[in-house]
Amino acid sequence: MDGAAARAVRRVVMLSFHNECSEQLAKGENDAMKAKAIDAAAVPPRARQSNYPEPFRSRMRNREKRALGDHFGLKNFGVNLTRLYPGGESALLHRHSKQDELVYILEGEPTLVTDDGEVPLRPGMCTGFPAGGVAHQIVNRTDRDVVYLEIGDRTPGDVGTYPADDLVATDVDGRWVFSHKDGTSY
Repeated sequence: MDGAAARAVRRVVMLSFHNECSEQLAKGENDAMKAKAIDAAAVPPRARQSNYPEPFRSRMRNREKRALGDHFGLKNFGVNLTRLYPGGESALLHRHSKQDELVYILEGEPTLVTDDGEVPLRPGMCTGFPAGGVAHQIVNRTDRDVVYLEIGDRTPGDVGTYPADDLVATDVDGRWVFSHKDGTSY
């Protein structure tokens, strides 16, 4: 079997498995699904590219996230398999008041942008952001895709601040509520 045929067969098997897991979730059979190992690419991308209000949401159009942690029902921390297409950015430049984050680069050569400057990244590198630390974002200034894992805790009551944009994100009962820096709603 040539490479293309093998990839096609693998994709059909992964889609079949994904459909089985989705059916189990719909029936409430979470324990059966959690015990299985999957190909991370079989987890569907999030339907919404971003929760940001406009004019910020459209800046995330070159980003694709697969919520791996949600797929397995994880509650205390999240894990996303994220792809940044050329010109993409992970998020707006931001920091969290209570939540920690870690990023591990799998493919491509993105740039880490922080309050302290910029750092080129490559596969195998990782970077972490403790709550209240430097503002940060990952950008893809290359002509190739960037793929990385992002891992973060889900401490309630977090506030995300955005030093370069008129935006504040407040975690209210597990949902982000966005406002301007003066407190008015979007």
